[in-house]
Amino acid sequence: MLTFLYIGLTVVYLGGAWTFWKGFNRTHFSRSIGTRIGFAVLWPVLFVANKNFRKNFSKTLRGD
Repeated sequence: MLTFLYIGLTVVYLGGAWTFWKGFNRTHFSRSIGTRIGFAVLWPVLFVANKNFRKNFSKTLRGD
């Protein structure tokens, strides 16, 4: 059962990273590749801790 939890969390993590990567151009963040990689890797932590990041992450989901 714990294996399914790990697989589920991995899918959610990778899905969020992919979504953020693909929609990064909709945010106001710096367009450098380092910024893009850093945000794609750290998105769960930033999503919880930073209101501005949550707003920009929502932009990547909506497709505005």
